[in-house]
Amino acid sequence: MRKIKYKKGRKLQHITLEYTGTQKEHETEMQLFVYDDADVIEYEKFTVLALNTCIDYTKNNWLNIHGLNDINLLKTVGAHFKLDDFLLADILNTSKRTKLEEQKDILFFNIKSLLPSEYSDNISVEQISFILKDGILISFQEKRSDFFTHIRERLRTHAGIVRTKKVDYLLYLLLDAVMENFYITIEDEEYKIEELINLTKKGADPVILEKIENHRDNFNFLKRSIIPLRDSLYYLKTIKDDDTYNGIEKETFSFFIRLHQKSLELLEQIESDMSSLESASNFYFSEQSRKMNEIMKTLTIISAIFIPLTFIVGVYGMNFEYMPELRARNGYFIVMGGMFLLVITLIIYFKKRRWF
Repeated sequence: MRKIKYKKGRKLQHITLEYTGTQKEHETEMQLFVYDDADVIEYEKFTVLALNTCIDYTKNNWLNIHGLNDINLLKTVGAHFKLDDFLLADILNTSKRTKLEEQKDILFFNIKSLLPSEYSDNISVEQISFILKDGILISFQEKRSDFFTHIRERLRTHAGIVRTKKVDYLLYLLLDAVMENFYITIEDEEYKIEELINLTKKGADPVILEKIENHRDNFNFLKRSIIPLRDSLYYLKTIKDDDTYNGIEKETFSFFIRLHQKSLELLEQIESDMSSLESASNFYFSEQSRKMNEIMKTLTIISAIFIPLTFIVGVYGMNFEYMPELRARNGYFIVMGGMFLLVITLIIYFKKRRWF
């Protein structure tokens, strides 16, 4: 398994309708909210047969689809809302980067939702797409998740101003909820970086360097995911005076500007965390170099002690016939004592010089 679960999809034609993600075991289901300031109606287990009868264009409609395996169902939904195959192909092809596409009466937005894996250093990725059109917001998720649970509760309980606003404000809330996952992922990465820094202070285990490189890849992946999101949000806030698309009300643009600021904050935080990771990497190599220097110093001291002893042994190992010390009764003990005193002297000298 790759470190990052996000897998590059196969290259498909632009209008090829084939789901390229990894969540192929999830059944396609739909949920519909029809709401205004006065009332909210929730349709769970919504079916395409009820599209004509349950959607009320005099109110706000949020159609949430999770599970993208039923291509025929998605085609039916696309035909009902007059979505071209290019949009459906972008929804199904999860290898596409974050993008924003503005048409005459449609705003298409897809985004990568990132969360840390529970039992590994992986990052789990899910693509979420949004279509804003004529008082209806359609969201497409690869699987059922709890990203938008709090927003559903706000709709049910009339908390906040979501029921008093149009569906463009709901789009802002959904995008904001997805972006919160970036903060969760970055916070999890920061916690793991702190652990790595503490480990590098205890030792220079090669596994630590491998973990550092893994998290460096995670941050690069986060950065690659947020940069196109930042660009899309910047473009979104610039269409305020554009007459081509008017599905977003003027007063709602300020909320999307906040999302753009959040994307800038996320990128700044990632840059800061990557600097911390670089510091951890440098500390690892510094610790490794320090240990190597300690080893070399120890070996050098040992060699310095044994070099004069080797010299003495070499002198008395030449086996000349006329060497006076060879015939001395206490010659062996004298030489051994001298060698011992020489070792002690060298150790004291090295100690005074603080070489160890």
